[in-house]
Amino acid sequence: MKTYCAMIQRGIAFFFNKRNLLFTNSITSGSFMAIGDLIQQEIEYQNKLIPERYDWQRCERMFFVGTLMGPLHHFYYVYLDKLMPRADAKTAIKKIICDQTFASPATIIFFFYGMGLMEKKSPEQSTEELRQKFLYVYMGDCLFWPPVQFFNFYYLPTQYRVLYINAATLFFNIFLSFMKHFDQH
Repeated sequence: MKTYCAMIQRGIAFFFNKRNLLFTNSITSGSFMAIGDLIQQEIEYQNKLIPERYDWQRCERMFFVGTLMGPLHHFYYVYLDKLMPRADAKTAIKKIICDQTFASPATIIFFFYGMGLMEKKSPEQSTEELRQKFLYVYMGDCLFWPPVQFFNFYYLPTQYRVLYINAATLFFNIFLSFMKHFDQH
């Protein structure tokens, strides 16, 4: 039992070491994006919207785009904490406003263009899909993320922020996967 606990402690120390944090944030971002998509695919399958349980290529695309979003989130939160280092309610609200004004739209745009590229869509097709879905995704984002981010900005140290966000993203990614794929059945 001691060996098992020591192994877990070494793993945590490795993944949350500042030198490895970009890697950790990128892999967890992609993993939670893929898991969210698998959950959404299961929902679609149970509701007879898709004929097969899992489209692994779709899941791989979600993983890849999510992994590429990891560095975006990693550096954004590091920069935001340098810009606004305090952990009080006023600063948390300022960070949430920045998040909803800058990071959320950028992430949504990156997601749709990244997925479009992976699906071999033309830039015009990705732009049209973004035009049709952006407002709905952004409204969902504005409802979900502010309370999640308040906890993040008020209570958590910087090195755990992206992991926490990636875990919360698992739930948001179910919605994001639905929005991305609902019209493709």
